[in-house]
Amino acid sequence: MNIEFFRDYSAMSVHGASIVIEELRKKPNLLLCASTGNSPSGLYEELTRKAKSEKTLFQQIKIVKLDEWIGLGKNSKGTCEYYLRKKVIKPLEISEDRYLSFDSLTTDPAKDCKRIQFELQKHDPIDLCVLGLGTNGHIGFNEPGAFVQAQCHVAQLASKTQHHGMIAGETVSPKYGMTLGMGDILSAKKIIMLVSGEGKDMARESLFTTKITTQCPASFLWLHSNVECLVVR
Repeated sequence: MNIEFFRDYSAMSVHGASIVIEELRKKPNLLLCASTGNSPSGLYEELTRKAKSEKTLFQQIKIVKLDEWIGLGKNSKGTCEYYLRKKVIKPLEISEDRYLSFDSLTTDPAKDCKRIQFELQKHDPIDLCVLGLGTNGHIGFNEPGAFVQAQCHVAQLASKTQHHGMIAGETVSPKYGMTLGMGDILSAKKIIMLVSGEGKDMARESLFTTKITTQCPASFLWLHSNVECLVVR
């Protein structure tokens, strides 16, 4: 894992976006796994700026959504679907055939996880995965516990996750989510881990010990040979 420190969030976001752009120039039709939350927002904003001056750069990119809350209403602005369509899909003009997404309105989450897994297996491995570090060390909805799961699955959300700022205004607090598994994530050719925001000191400290434990799912990234970890001081 290559760890780089930045003076502020903006500098981290600019550098993260430059990595994505560099990989896009190498492979215009790359498959990008996109996370949500505050950490990657600045990176996506930088990509949007780039798209305005070089629109053709994003004409072939494919997106797969990392995770999704279960139980939020169809008009909810707290869904990962709403976030990605606002910050990635619409501004980068990603067509529906280039977007693989958990169904935020599914009535059968387990079946939807199988659908996503099947679609992933039809592709080459994920080319680039953009991740944020959860306050409890989770990646997507791969939560701390006795074990981690390799493939897409329905996850019971930890208490901290249920109080995530992304869903703070929702009348219902989701207890479960759908997420790519750790095997899906670790199969990516390259990973960008973004570490920023308040309340993450313990998770960051646990990650940087280099010890791999299911109590900090992010620590499994030490098993990957190509991780860029970008950290706001």
